[in-house]
This record gives sequence, structure tokens and C-alpha cells, in this order.
Amino acid sequence: MKKFTALMLALMMSLSLVACGSKSDDSSNTDDANTDNNTEQTGGTLVLGTSADYAPFEFMYADDSGTMQYAGIDISAAQYIADEMGKELQVENMNFDYLLTSLAKGDYDIVMAAMEATPERLNSADFSDPYYTDIPPMILVKADAADQYATLADFAGKSVGAQAATTKESIVTDQMEGANLVSLTLVTDLVNELVYDKIDAVVLDGAVAQEYVDANPDLAIAGASSELGEAQPYCIAVAKGDPKGLLPSINAAIAKMASENKMEEFIAAADELSGKAVEVTADAPAA
Repeated sequence: MKKFTALMLALMMSLSLVACGSKSDDSSNTDDANTDNNTEQTGGTLVLGTSADYAPFEFMYADDSGTMQYAGIDISAAQYIADEMGKELQVENMNFDYLLTSLAKGDYDIVMAAMEATPERLNSADFSDPYYTDIPPMILVKADAADQYATLADFAGKSVGAQAATTKESIVTDQMEGANLVSLTLVTDLVNELVYDKIDAVVLDGAVAQEYVDANPDLAIAGASSELGEAQPYCIAVAKGDPKGLLPSINAAIAKMASENKMEEFIAAADELSGKAVEVTADAPAA
């Protein structure tokens, strides 16, 4: 992947897969009592909830006219799926830790935010088939201290950051015995805490961690990262029970997307725009 420049990356804001694709067969309230709720519907709008602070998966940039636009691997995949469903894609931005709550309230039709289908999340949402698997998670540390962290045991007594409500929190609490979890909403805040020596490390998805390292020679990947295990696939969340009957058409679109090797195209597009990424908040508007 083409890497972020240090300037642009500094501007960016910042569980295992089980039973993906589960859904229920509740019936909708239509005039035809025999119409199944999971019958595919075309037309209308597909509202996507995401957290646009996590390049290369979802971020925002200003186009040539200065208008804020969404971009990233997940955004491109969501657009492909919406097109296959015959719907217009509408993207809404929110902090990661509130996405599934808002989905359950009906604010969004789907959530895509580099999200794994963990047992805990399956209690509040249903998930599609996997659509992408990142490189394994990594531990970001200061380069001049990297040789101190050869194994996970070396983090005992250290302060280790992770984004709130992500599986990276579980890595710190479950795999890094004796480490003190520091949980913040924004990844950029976590990295700043590391840069200014307020914490000792940050656990991130692999591609995100690698972007920071490639842009900043003062950061490095700890050797202990090899002990964290493999990455889990990302899935698309829908409301529990799939009340809008979206999963069949979503899974069909994912299968077609895979057969056409579209993810390579989406990754390339995200890389091309990453240098234009700007800092956003959950309330930032976009076209």
C-alpha cells in the first residue's frame, strides 16, 4: 500500500469470528401477510454507519472543490453492495463505540468499520459473511524502546492503549498479562499519548499500525506482536434478527465482490486518496 505522509497521518482521527451471517426469519408488517421479511428489496437508500477515522478502511478527505467526501476500503465495498442491491448509499459518521447501539436504534441499516463478529457483538447484532481480512494486529511502540518488548510478558506493568469498544482492548486484558489498559475513543489520541511518552504502547489493526510506522521513524512494531495471533475477518453488521431482510442480498454481493477480486481495486483507491485524509469528528458532514 502507498503510505500516509507523516503530516496527513498526524491529522487523521483516530472480536474472534463466530457464526457470521446469522439472521432470523421474522415477518414484516406488509399488506400481504404472506410476504417474508427477508425478501430482497430494491430501490431506496442504504444507510451506512461507520467511524471515519481509521484509514485505510474509512476516512474523509476534501475533493477538488473542497467538499468533504468519504473514502476507504469499507466505503468502496459498501458502495459496491449498495449498487448490487439497487440502492443509494448514504454514509453517516459516528464514534466507533456507539455504532452498534445506533444500529439497534434503527439509525443505520448496516455498520461497516473494520469490525469483527465477536460473541459479545453477536448479542446485539447479526453479521454478514466475511468480506475482508487484515494483516494480524500489531503493537506500536517507540522505536528507541522496541528492543525492550520481545515478548508479551515484557508489557507487565506497562500502560498499553487500545481504541474503546474494539477487540484490541481484549488483546491487552486477555493476552498481555500485567499490562494496564488505557482506553480512548480516538486512535490519534492514543498515538499522541505514545509519542509523548504518556503510555508505552498501542495495539492496532495491522494495516493501521504499519501506516504509522512507515510515516514516522520514531515509531516501531514490537517483536512481541508475533504472539498476538492471526487477524479475524471483518463482517457487516445489521440489526439483530435482520428485521429489514438485508443479509441475503448483502451476502450475495459479497460473494460477487470476491469473485471479481474487487478488494484489490478498493485497496488501491484508498491508498491513492490517503494523502488527502483530514481530521474529522463524528459530527463532520460529508457529501
